[in-house]
Amino acid sequence: MTSKKNTQIIFNKRPVGVPDKDCFRIEETDIPELLEGQVLVEVHYLSVDPYMRGRMNDRKSYIAPFQVGEVLTGGAVGKIVASKDQALKEGDYVMGMMGWENFAAVAAKGLTKVNPDLAPISTSLGILGMPGLTAYFGLLEIGKPKEKETVVVSGAAGAVGTIVGQIAKIKGCRVVGIAGSDEKIDYLKNELGFDEGINYKTSQNLRADLKAACPNGVDVYFENVGGEISDAVITLINNHARIPLCGQIADYNSTEMPVGPRWQSYLLTRMALLQGFLVGQFSDKYGEGIKQLAAWLKEGKLKNKENIVEGIEQTPDAFLGLFKGENIGKQLVKIK
Repeated sequence: MTSKKNTQIIFNKRPVGVPDKDCFRIEETDIPELLEGQVLVEVHYLSVDPYMRGRMNDRKSYIAPFQVGEVLTGGAVGKIVASKDQALKEGDYVMGMMGWENFAAVAAKGLTKVNPDLAPISTSLGILGMPGLTAYFGLLEIGKPKEKETVVVSGAAGAVGTIVGQIAKIKGCRVVGIAGSDEKIDYLKNELGFDEGINYKTSQNLRADLKAACPNGVDVYFENVGGEISDAVITLINNHARIPLCGQIADYNSTEMPVGPRWQSYLLTRMALLQGFLVGQFSDKYGEGIKQLAAWLKEGKLKNKENIVEGIEQTPDAFLGLFKGENIGKQLVKIK
């Protein structure tokens, strides 16, 4: 261990609008020394997620902002190579929040053991991790889809959207996905079984295309994107529609609050529910969710797609690619 170095991705500056590569810098340091209660994790996979864009802003939110000059952090999975904790030992695989680095010194109490024999360890960051649980609880606890209802998913080809649509199909729904390329639409329909898909980038009239794809209106709208896409979907909601509000990626890089059509009249007259949520509010049910997702995955009812780039130096590009729509499925960086 002493002969190795630790490569880290440092948060170099706060972005204004869309982040660029100048927001990051790469440093090489010594492998950190452990304190009592910590473990040293050799990181195998890093997760990059859209919510991290909000952490680049210096403002209060549900999770602390990144600090300029410090190592960026996010979900990661890896193998313990040294331990100063009684519960976790060398050789254990663990998942949790870690730095963007090869070797992370982490408090053991914040980590979850991963069984590499159950499924590939990368799934703990995707379909059996935060994205999968977000899709599972957002759709089932808030969306409450019923058989033969119509479920529309924005950001449908992303880590969460792909799982939302598949669960909705398991529940017997008509599923319409909105994504940003013909390749993504082809994947949603031909690989995941979505009933219809709409490429919002080439659509000449998004509302008309949605109306054709949803002849019986929209009962559940799983909201990942916001902006003009949501403005179009909301006009088609049925009475008692449910709208789980998961993300607003269209606005994450806005420098001022965008102004668009007001939704309130649709929500009022259709007696609809719009509910924002964070996956952490369902933490007491994580075991149930992971068990069911793993069962569906094993049974072949869920398909898992990972978009993997290799090398820690590629992490900033992988993150920036999220806002260009480059990924299908879960975006990961393979380090080990």
